[in-house]
Amino acid sequence: MNKTLKMWMMAAILICGVSLVGCGNKKAKEQPKEAQEEVTQVKEVVSDAELCNAAVEDYLVNVIGKNYAEGEYCIPCPIIISTDEGNKDDVLIWGDFWVFNYNQSGDTLKTVSGGDHPGLMHLKKTDNGFEVTNFDAVEDGAGNMESSKRIFGDNFEAFWEINSNQEKREDIRLRFIADYVKKHNLISRSEERFSRNAETD
Repeated sequence: MNKTLKMWMMAAILICGVSLVGCGNKKAKEQPKEAQEEVTQVKEVVSDAELCNAAVEDYLVNVIGKNYAEGEYCIPCPIIISTDEGNKDDVLIWGDFWVFNYNQSGDTLKTVSGGDHPGLMHLKKTDNGFEVTNFDAVEDGAGNMESSKRIFGDNFEAFWEINSNQEKREDIRLRFIADYVKKHNLISRSEERFSRNAETD
């Protein structure tokens, strides 16, 4: 009798043990589901290079672009030749800086005004990113070549390779326009340059 009782007690313990293990496994299987429901927010990291480019574009639109006849859209085209970020209080960016104002006619962007401003931009780091503090612009006219060599220094050949190649410049400019159109959800299938016609429209 005692032997039978012991056997029944052992059986009961084994059954409870199996039940507990089963419950543990069920809980373990549910954990991945709970983990999937957790939302992890990842903070977007913006590099200093991106912040510098944004400051350059802002300067082209809101400082240089304001000196031209106004259009519906002002699209900057900074062709960066070289950058020196060694000193965050005086970041140096050499470039062939273009900016154009456009009006939209149907699905076409028509050039109203704009131009080329090669030179060296000085930027400093701020709490909100970077800002342009000074712009050493290449001179127009007779002093163009001399000032270009002085400002660009060792970067002159790279600058001249771009600046003297109109086809390459236009290809780059069209890419900037395409990016702007996509970013601002504009409907545009083509781009036309006819500043002279724009004056009489």
